This record gives sequence, structure tokens and C-alpha cells, in this order.
Amino acid sequence: MSLAMPNACTEPAPHADFYDEYADDAVHDECGVFGVFAPGEDVARYTYFALQALQHRGQESAGMAVGDGTTVMCVKNLGLVTQVFEETDLNTLKGDLAIGHTRYPCKGEEPNWSSAQPHLSHIGRQLVALAHNGNLVEIDELRARLTEQDIELESHSNSQALATIISAFTQKHNHIRNGMAETMSLIEGAYAVVLMTEEALYAFRDPHGIRPLAIGKLSDNEGLVVASETAAFDIVGAEYLRDVEPGEIIKISRAGLESMQGAEPKRDALCVFEFVYIARPDSVFYGRSIHEVRHRMGEILAAEAPVKADLIMSAPASGTPAAIGYAAGSGVLYGEGLTKNNYVGRTFIEPSQALRRLGVRLKLNPIRSNIAGKRVVLVDDSIVRGTTMKEIVKMLRDAGAAEVHVRISSPPVLWPCFYGVDTDTREQLIAASLSVKEIDEFIGADSLAYISIDGMVEATGRKRDQLCCACFDGDYPVHVSDEVKNSKKGRETWKN
Repeated sequence: MSLAMPNACTEPAPHADFYDEYADDAVHDECGVFGVFAPGEDVARYTYFALQALQHRGQESAGMAVGDGTTVMCVKNLGLVTQVFEETDLNTLKGDLAIGHTRYPCKGEEPNWSSAQPHLSHIGRQLVALAHNGNLVEIDELRARLTEQDIELESHSNSQALATIISAFTQKHNHIRNGMAETMSLIEGAYAVVLMTEEALYAFRDPHGIRPLAIGKLSDNEGLVVASETAAFDIVGAEYLRDVEPGEIIKISRAGLESMQGAEPKRDALCVFEFVYIARPDSVFYGRSIHEVRHRMGEILAAEAPVKADLIMSAPASGTPAAIGYAAGSGVLYGEGLTKNNYVGRTFIEPSQALRRLGVRLKLNPIRSNIAGKRVVLVDDSIVRGTTMKEIVKMLRDAGAAEVHVRISSPPVLWPCFYGVDTDTREQLIAASLSVKEIDEFIGADSLAYISIDGMVEATGRKRDQLCCACFDGDYPVHVSDEVKNSKKGRETWKN
């Protein structure tokens, strides 16, 4: 067995240096994963293009591992997908299967090459690569249970911990899928994992299905793919087949697709924020178009929180489908009120608070001719800290808006997430300490309203007991202790 890591340099790419105000005041998922098994095809390029489709799920680092039956090669680095991979890398990474990963860091975490995935390790003499989306919880309890079995977790990384546990249990059972199954019986949290050996691709998902993972088939050959979102299938020419079921383990090899139940499925709890914000609007979850769901959220929001207005506009671009839906539901014209500069990266200079405010204006600029003298409804998907919304409202007033009414297509975010989204303390959430009226006063709008939880759930086409709405109602599908819930450190010492 051999391991090659071309271009695995340790210098951080320039974009990852500083989180600006606009980027921080939003909900971010922490990872996107992809896997492909397609002998005879250019699996590295499939992975490269798929990771670009998943770039929105993580911008700190990217990586891929490729297996050719005898060896595994890996390239990973800090930076965007287009910054990490060069043509020479793609020409070098030849094989039958591959996995890839894009990562978003925990809030306040310094860019770190060692956190980039896939993570490489050994199971006995067999080389494996693993990539993970989600977050494990109740780590101290897990460590104690593993110590009883003489398994020590030295790392504070989810992916490395998973690899360590799977390796130990695989050697115990002499069977990798049984090793995964026993791992799943011990760990708690949200996870969608892809793992590869030199010859086979594996994927598994937590028993609640909190983090998404889908299976597709390449249309021009017999290859199979797995991904966090179906948008990755579109770019590589794959047809969506089905989702990996909660608690399911799949194996893809020359024998085809094999499935086993690794852990007993529990109540469905797909993260509702996938529908609200995280997923791309061109993705499909359980047969529901994300764009259509967000459009419907806007329609429901218009019925729940009407207001007299002349123009419905969005905070681009994540709020656009809901804004169009709000316009359709209200009968008021939808139009562009803000232009987004898509070519502004993160700043390299530690700014003053005044320069932080200017950072919002650098990325968003009002179209004064559309706004001046009008009663404007600004639709966005969520308010986390409120700082960016405050600046946008002021910007619209400066552009001459007669009134600014803010409508949000998700309920107030009251509780932190411990399952792979970077809101891990209540101190980060303005709605956890201020009422809607107080938030309205803080952002300076003429009115502020949120969609109801029932309205949001209705738009998804699923039942409330099929979704995780913990960030809105505090009902965590996977138990989280009060100590963890109230911790101000959040996941500071346990990272994806």
C-alpha cells in the first residue's frame, strides 16, 4: 500500500484569512461531501466539478482522495476548490473511485490545514480515506465508553475520531461494514460520511437523517455517486436515485450497490435549515425542489404577515425565492433593490468597526431608482446576529426608501445547533435575548415579522416530526445535555 499527496502544501490560501461582517451574520453549514465509483472514467474531474457545486457548503478548505485498486492519492488544502486543485493534480489523480469534501470552519477557528478533509488512515494494512459532514455530541461520554474497550481518541476532529473508531471495530469484526455498524451504535449526533478503500466506496448516515446524503447514477456509464445535494449530480450528469436512508450503510464496488442497516432508524429529523438556507435552490430533497419550498415559504409569509407596500425585494441571493413567493402571495411587484458584488473576497486587513460596516456596502449596493420614495418589503431567509440587517435597512433608507418592512422566511433562531451548523452558543443569536419588537428597533425597520414554525414546516411538504427544528423550538432529536446547551465555548474543542 502506498500513499501520495501531491500539492498538499501547508500555506493557507489567501481567501481564508478573515471573516467579514457580511459573511459572519448568516447561518453556515460546515461541509459538503461527494463520492463516485466509475471504473474507466475520470473520477478526479467528476469530483472536482461536484465539489464546485457544493462550494456553498464550505469555503475554508477542499480535498479529494482517489483510489485505483492498489493505492490512494490525496490532494487537500486551504482555499476554494478552484484554488486547491491544479490541472497537474487532476492529471495525476487517476483511479476508479474518489471522495471529495468542502469544509466550513467552526466560528472563531483559525484556518488549519490539518482540519482539511478527506482524512487518511489505516485499518490494519488497508489504507482508507474518510470525509464527514455533521457533528458528534456528548464527546466525554463517548470517550469514556471507548476507553472501556481500550480505544483512545487522541484527536479533537470528528473525521479523525470516526476513522479511529471504525478502524478499531473493523479489526475486531474483520469486516468494515460491521465496524461501521458498531461505530454507529456508539456515536451520537448528526453525520453523513463517505469512506473509501482502494477498491470500494462506502457511505452512511445517522439514524435520524439530520444531515442529507443522496445516491445518483451517472447517465453515460454504470457509475454511481453520492453527495450532500443533488445539485452535485446535475453538474456531473448523474440521475438522482434515492436518499441514503437514516442509519443505512451502502457499499459501491464492481459488485454494484449493496446496502445494510447499520443502526436502527429513529424518527426522521432532516435539518429544516437545509430547506430555509443551506441547500442550493436547484437541489431536491425527498422529491421537493428547494426553490419551490422557499417560494412557498414566501407565499405563506405574505399571508401571515401582510403589509402595504410598493415593492417586494430580497437580500440577495438566498432570500430571492422567498421574496418572489411573497410578491406572488401579496400581489405586490417584485423587483431588484440591491445589487450583490459576487467578486469581493474576504478582506486581508483587520478593520475597525466603521470599516466592518463598509464591508456590507462593498458587497451590497442599493438600486436607488427602484427604491426612492417607495414602501419596501425586504425579504430574507434568517436573522442571526442582526448586524448585517441593520446595515441593509440603513442603506435602503439612505437610498430614499419611504418605509422599510423586513420579513423573514424562517422563525426566530432561538437555540444553538450542535449538529453541524456554526451557531453553537446562544450568545450568537439576537433572538435568544431580544423580542421581535426589540429586534425591530435594533435593525431600525418600520416593521419586522417572521414566518411561523407551522408555516415553514408546511412549505417543506414534510411533517414536523420528520424535521429537526431545534434551532427554532429547542427540541433536539439527539439528546444534548444542559451543560453542552449552555456552554459558551460551544464546539471550541471538538471540530468537524
